[in-house]
Parts: sequence; structure tokens; C-alpha cells
Amino acid sequence: MTREENSKVTRRSARFSSSVTPDNPEPNPSHQPTVADLTFGEESITLDALLSSFPGRRSQILDLIRLIGPLDSPALPVMVYGDASTGKTSVALQVFRHLNRPFVYSSCRTCCSPRILFESILNQLLLHSKCSSNGYASAKRCDKPSDFVNLLKEALSSVVETLNSTKPERKPMGKMVYLIVDHVDLIKEWDKGTMILQFLFSLYSVLKMPQLGIILISGLPPDVYYSNVGYTDPLPVYFPEYSEEELRQIFLKNQANKKLYSAFLDVVLRPFCRVTRRVEELSTSLTSLFRKYCEPLDDLTISPNEDLKRRLYSNLKPHITSCLNEIFRISSRPLDGDSRGERRQKASYSSEKGEELEMLDFHMSTSAKYLLIAAFLASRNPATLDASMFDSTGGMDNRKRKRKASEKSMEKKEMAEQEAVMKGPGSFPLERLLAIFQCIASVGDSSFGEEEDEEGEDEATGYDKESKNMMSDILLQVGSCPLEGSIRYRSMVSEDLSLKVARSLSFPLSKYLYRR
Repeated sequence: MTREENSKVTRRSARFSSSVTPDNPEPNPSHQPTVADLTFGEESITLDALLSSFPGRRSQILDLIRLIGPLDSPALPVMVYGDASTGKTSVALQVFRHLNRPFVYSSCRTCCSPRILFESILNQLLLHSKCSSNGYASAKRCDKPSDFVNLLKEALSSVVETLNSTKPERKPMGKMVYLIVDHVDLIKEWDKGTMILQFLFSLYSVLKMPQLGIILISGLPPDVYYSNVGYTDPLPVYFPEYSEEELRQIFLKNQANKKLYSAFLDVVLRPFCRVTRRVEELSTSLTSLFRKYCEPLDDLTISPNEDLKRRLYSNLKPHITSCLNEIFRISSRPLDGDSRGERRQKASYSSEKGEELEMLDFHMSTSAKYLLIAAFLASRNPATLDASMFDSTGGMDNRKRKRKASEKSMEKKEMAEQEAVMKGPGSFPLERLLAIFQCIASVGDSSFGEEEDEEGEDEATGYDKESKNMMSDILLQVGSCPLEGSIRYRSMVSEDLSLKVARSLSFPLSKYLYRR
């Protein structure tokens, strides 16, 4: 390895030196940290190379560069937001590689508490690497936001002073430092998370240091974080889901045989895009499918003709359905070697007493299935019964004592049912749909396994996070202000189809359906 290559490796590892643990490699003791280690650490790239690296992200890249501003110009806080796997973090980091400016990056996924987050930022600014010689300790102990403000000011002042007196190896470098905090939405799950969020959003106003730029990366839109506490609202940069054509460009980008892989994408990409557009989920499924697609081939450099494409598709077709069925299982922590998805499947079979469940002949995401059920319930149930339907006990109480119905009451019931059939499904506002969705999504996974109640609070907490993630996905697709206006909706889905969808989720739909 050359000296230049060794320097690059050292700098890349220095970007995350604050998270070094005894299980990770030790930092190079011969390397003396400098402020140059606060840059990306590799050769900067041109704007054209940056734009070509991220298909479908041209406008977001240009917006981010514009909001960061020219060299050494004060910048307002920026919030990069969008659904998972839309390129937010990768684009932000590569933009700083292009600009070659010093920055500090901390993720709230690995920094799972305020103290770890604060110390991670300070360690990078103070050029401190955790290693065995210092007992893997941080440069400063910091538990409180007030302490963090004071320590951050000192560290920033030191870095800015060094930048003013240092001649950069590669221009530009500037005299500003940028703070990138990733996965900000996870802070909501922390103890006193709301207070920490308000602190982060007001950090720019509290510090009053124009030499600091702040970039927050979130999976939720800015509206979720608004509060009555006065602070400078971050400038938003939205990353939408990739289109089918953009996904095609992404997957074709690094393929050796683009014609062969393009023929493969022609048959698999569209059906998969109907259920997910997340790159990492698609990549996992398409990688295994492409191996199956190429099994009949001896030469992987061949350009397939129409006859060969048909033969390859015939070989692949039996495997597509199983991959589609796997792609949208809700991920959760396995317990005692048995995943939640497996327990759900076992419970669904036992609840039907061995009878074979009617299978769906089309594919939907889990969140889309719950949304369809919520729309069906909102159209069939009176709005006045929502509070009793979706109480803490879940569903209507079927244990209430029933009086013998009189002939007159039976006639009234029949007339009401005929009148309901004539009227058809009722309409409902979007606010009611989302409220029902949140209730049934949080109940759905726990309804099939009441015997698991003794497994502990950690299990419930894990699922709470999953249901909140599903809710955030729905809100992100609806838009930033979904409840404005007076638009009403109506579900025309039949009861048979709704029951079929509910069975695929092991959701007790009949328990929540009002029968007149």
C-alpha cells in the first residue's frame, strides 16, 4: 500500500473515530490528527461526477449546494428529509466530498442517547480517537445540553482558529465547520426526546456562531417537529421515492453486462416497484433473482435475443412470487430463535384449526393492507362508534348479555340493513382514516398471539416503533399537510376482499366491523 493510499484509509477511519470500540481496529498511532481529517478524506469529485452518481437526485443535490452556500458564507440550518432508502445520507456526504469542506457526522442510530451523541460530536471536533491507551474514553464527559453548548463553543472556536491559520492541502476548505446529524426522527424514541429535539432545532440560535452550519437528516417531514418553542426553522430539502426509471438507472449503473441485466429488469422491476421502491429491499431480492435468471447461461457476457429472453424468464418465473411474498415482512428482533413473522404464520394456521387460508392473488405492502382495512372500516362503521370500537380492549365486546330479539326489532333491523345497502358505503375525512389506521396497525400484530403477553415490555416497545414507522410512511406518502381542506373519501372495497386481506395479516376484522 502506498503512502497516499494509507493516508486515505486513515482519514476515512477518522471520520468515525469517536465510535471505535475494543472490537474494532485501533486507529493508526503514527497518524497525527489534523483539521484536514474533518473533510471527507478522499479526492474531491466534480459536480458532473456527483450528479451522475445519483440518478434522479439532480435537483436535490443542486438545492443542497445552494443552501450550504459559497465558501465561508453563513448558512441557515437545513433539513434533508424523505422516506428510507432515498439517498439522503449518501447525497449529503458526497456533497461535502465535492465541496471539500470540514464537517462532523453523527448518526442517532448508533448514538442512541443524548450523552453518546454529544460526546461523538465533541470527539470529532477535538480530533480525539478512542483507543486502548485512553481506555476508550471520550475527550469530554457531557450529559446535559447546557454543558454541550459550552463545550461545543470551545471546540468550535479552537477548530475555527486552526482553520484560519492552516493552509489547506486541497482547496477549498474554508473557515466553517458543518454539523450533520442523521436519523433525527429516532430521537423521538429517546427518554426526554422531545426536549432534545427542541434543543437541536434551537442550537443555531443558541450558539450564535456563524462559523457553524447545521444539517439535519430525517425520515419524517419538518411539520412533525414544529412546536411553540421559538427557533429558526430549517430550510427543507425533500427526497421523494425513486421512480421506476430512476431505479433502473441505479441498478444498471455498475453492471458488467448492461444488456443482460436490462433484460432481467424488464421482467422483474415493475412488479417489485408496485410493492416497494426502497433500494436496499429491491437490491436484496434482485440479487438472488438475477443469479436464478443467469443459471441456464454458460456465458454471462452474451447479449440475449428475444428467444433467449423468453427461456430465461421461464426459468425465473417460479421464483418471483416467493420473493414478492418475502419482501414486505415486518422486520423485528427474533426471540428464542423464533421470529415474529414465523409466530404470526403459526398462529394464523392454528386459529383456522388446520384449514387452509384463502390466499391473496396480488401483492400489497403491509402498510397498504392496513390502510385498505382502515378505509373499509371507516366506510362501513358509524363514526360515532369509533371510540367504543377502538378502545383499549380492542373491538366490540361480544360478551355482553343479549336479549331475545322481538319480531318488531327484527323487522327494524332488516329495514336498516336494506337501507344501508341502498345507501352504500359512507364517506369519511382523511383524519378519521389515519386515526383508524394507527389503531389497527398497533393492534394487528398483537391480536394473533395473546399467549405472548408475558414476554416482557421490550417486545411491545419494539413493535410500537414498527407501527410508528408504518404510520410515518403513510403520512410521508400523503404529504406534509394531509389534513387540510374538506375532502371526503369512500371505500368501494367489498367485504370479501377486505376479509381476505385481513386474513393475510391475521387481523380479526369481524371484531371491528359493526353489524346492524
